[in-house]
Amino acid sequence: MKYNFDEIIPRRGTNSYKWDTFDTPDMLPLWVADMDFRAAPFIQQALQRCIDHGVYGYVRVPESYYQSVIQWFSRRHGWTMQREHILYTTGVVPAIAAILQGITRPGDRVLLQTPVYNCFYSCVRNAGTVLVENPLVFEDGRFHVDFEDFERKIVDDGVKVFLLCNPHNPVGRVWTREELTRMGDICMQHDVFVISDEIHNELCMPGYHYTPFASVRPEYAPHCAVCTSSSKSFNLAGLHIANITVADDHTRALVDKQININETCDVGPFGVVALQAAYTPEGEEWLRQLMEYVYGNYQYLCQYLSSHLPQLVVTRTEGTYLAWVDCAALGMESADLAQILSEKIHVWFTPGREYNPGGSTFVRINLACPRAILDEALQRFCTFFEKSC
Repeated sequence: MKYNFDEIIPRRGTNSYKWDTFDTPDMLPLWVADMDFRAAPFIQQALQRCIDHGVYGYVRVPESYYQSVIQWFSRRHGWTMQREHILYTTGVVPAIAAILQGITRPGDRVLLQTPVYNCFYSCVRNAGTVLVENPLVFEDGRFHVDFEDFERKIVDDGVKVFLLCNPHNPVGRVWTREELTRMGDICMQHDVFVISDEIHNELCMPGYHYTPFASVRPEYAPHCAVCTSSSKSFNLAGLHIANITVADDHTRALVDKQININETCDVGPFGVVALQAAYTPEGEEWLRQLMEYVYGNYQYLCQYLSSHLPQLVVTRTEGTYLAWVDCAALGMESADLAQILSEKIHVWFTPGREYNPGGSTFVRINLACPRAILDEALQRFCTFFEKSC
């Protein structure tokens, strides 16, 4: 079946966080990471059957749910989880929060590779832990890890936990097996527990392949917790379902206890149904077509900016559907740039400053929209600065 990602689906007036945050009627919001595409038809059909039943009581997560997760990751990524290692919860951010709160003590040091997803900072802060930064290095349009700094910070700061983003939001890296191995070996050597946020795992551009951290080496599994969800890849964020895979029994018990303390231990029937519908061969084909379309949007953005504002630098996007664009040549900080774009041309990109000072000249642009919307946003953006410059 051929899926239509060009269809423009009106979302304004639906209490959409992405579209209804702004009062401006012609605002184009290419910011928060959800898609402007309908969920796949087979997911809609599964949810419709659930709706038609008419009773929406508390759900017992069935064995078939766990098998869907296990078979999906085994088939697509060569990682076979154990059923008893999987904990479900309401989202990846609540998962990260529960793990940090469950396994750390106030004052423990947590390493982040910055710039990184803004909720990582609040999770570290809310756990009473202390942030340690390993800034990623930007060279030749691509970010990479400063491994000397990575190990030095772990040793000098007494880091207890490394919070990994794999693939990385917002810089778009899909970490290679070699990079993950090097990070993992350093963490194992210094007894650092790894929490890996892998919510963007299915969103890889052509030629790039996601590797689950826990699958890299068998010895990593007892020393990590991997957070996954169908929400980002299949546009199901509002259904609130995610999984934590923890191989170590003691650690898993601590995390499970914290999930219950945080009252994020109950999920709804729609998330359970949607995940099982997504994690099927039909889901694989929908994802293939989705990423083909998103990659086309990425190429379109690169070509458009190259023609109209060649002084901007588009980071090489290997994964996610988020473009990370260095606008330093425009001579302003990203928060000021985003505000000007919002007020003057009614386009909203996420200011990179939200992800750390290392993103202060960048904007994050959501590519998961019909090309006509992307084209209109780029036209407004480039026309404004071509005139200004």
